[in-house]
Amino acid sequence: MFTRALRRRFPVLSNRNFLLLLADRLLAPMAFSFSVVGVSFAVLATTRTAAHPAGSTSDLSYVLAAQIAPSLVFLLVGGVIADRIAPQRVIVAANVMIAAGEGAFGCLVLVGHPSLWSMVGLELLTGTGMAIFYPASVALLPRLVPADQLQQASAISRLGMNAAMMTGAALAGACAAAFGAGWALAVCGIGMLGTVPLLLAIKVQPLPASQEHVPSIFRELREGWSEFRSHTWLWGTVLQFTVVLAAWYGSFMVLGPAVAKSHFGGPAAWGLITSAEAVGLIVGGLASLRMTPRRPVQFVVLSGAAIAIAPLALALLLPLPMVMLTSFGLGITIEMMSVIWNVTMATRIPADMLARVSAYDGLGSMMGMPVGALLAGPIAAAIGVSATQYGAAAIILVASALTLIPRDVRAARPATSTPVVAGTVLGTEAGAWAGAGAGVGAGAEAEAASEPTLVEPVLAAAS
Repeated sequence: MFTRALRRRFPVLSNRNFLLLLADRLLAPMAFSFSVVGVSFAVLATTRTAAHPAGSTSDLSYVLAAQIAPSLVFLLVGGVIADRIAPQRVIVAANVMIAAGEGAFGCLVLVGHPSLWSMVGLELLTGTGMAIFYPASVALLPRLVPADQLQQASAISRLGMNAAMMTGAALAGACAAAFGAGWALAVCGIGMLGTVPLLLAIKVQPLPASQEHVPSIFRELREGWSEFRSHTWLWGTVLQFTVVLAAWYGSFMVLGPAVAKSHFGGPAAWGLITSAEAVGLIVGGLASLRMTPRRPVQFVVLSGAAIAIAPLALALLLPLPMVMLTSFGLGITIEMMSVIWNVTMATRIPADMLARVSAYDGLGSMMGMPVGALLAGPIAAAIGVSATQYGAAAIILVASALTLIPRDVRAARPATSTPVVAGTVLGTEAGAWAGAGAGVGAGAEAEAASEPTLVEPVLAAAS
């Protein structure tokens, strides 16, 4: 009875393909949350010395930069591939890469003392999976559900993802604290492999062919670039997140675990901080079911400015409950921003260009992340962790203020119609954040992570 009532209220829950995708978007983010906690504390534990009793932030910079760097190469290729073949198969390949990278990392931690270069190499493999995941994930959801169910499907899937990340972050912190970071990474690998049967069961009809012969990859990339650069609101916001996510990734994702270890007790506290953000993402998802800002792009830009609160809360060494509260509030803002950005992309970009344009979105947002990761550790060693985080917050605010200068960014209104391609009306939302790209990487945190971010997360990848 309850199931029938739920399906009447949300007709998309009668769609078999969507239910399979929803199951994947519960399992994958939960599994990847163990990586978010496990990688940082594995590196800090491995690099602990008398000179660095909390672990080396410089070595952590190199490892996390390696996780993001492949996106600079493979995001665009992933976008073209996802426009040519079934996107769920691309996601399968991505998840297997992540499982191999994080699972092997966990095994090395459990059986010995991994070298810096082995950790860097395995995170390069994980990062490659994250890079090809994002454009395929964005392209998949609009091909599974009717146009009139697209926003409903996106909101439900994102709520599920965020609930999974909330649960996974708390469990990952407890796991790393009780059993060690190696076990957290092993759980990530096993969980990511568990998504493969779900994704292979999804059946997607191919997009209608628009021409007799398949164009070259370089021609498709040029077409995607032309579409991307033709929209000031798009490339201007992506440029903002190039800077914002670089500053955030370095000051929060790299230096945050070190602050948690030195002042809040270690991985369990870091798990609570990330879990609080995930709770905020859930609340933000509920709010986004009905919210439609009059100026959606301006809302996204202002939400990017709000990311400055993350490094500020750590720089001020606020009590752990206050840091969790700021993470909760930021999660609400970021989730609403992510839904609005995806809707804007899906309603303003043609369907057969969406994966490629999303790849440029992810690449542009993510370009600064490896730089932020590489610089954060050495700068913190030179001037102090708190000073580095204060500087990152200032950079985020300045970049966001400059992005509001173009009128096209400030005045952009919701699209009044959806793109039409090959006679098919595309819906209102594309899907997935993160981190790993626009989000931290501006991608970064897809999910980024998802998120989470313009590219969700790394968190979202897995978000």
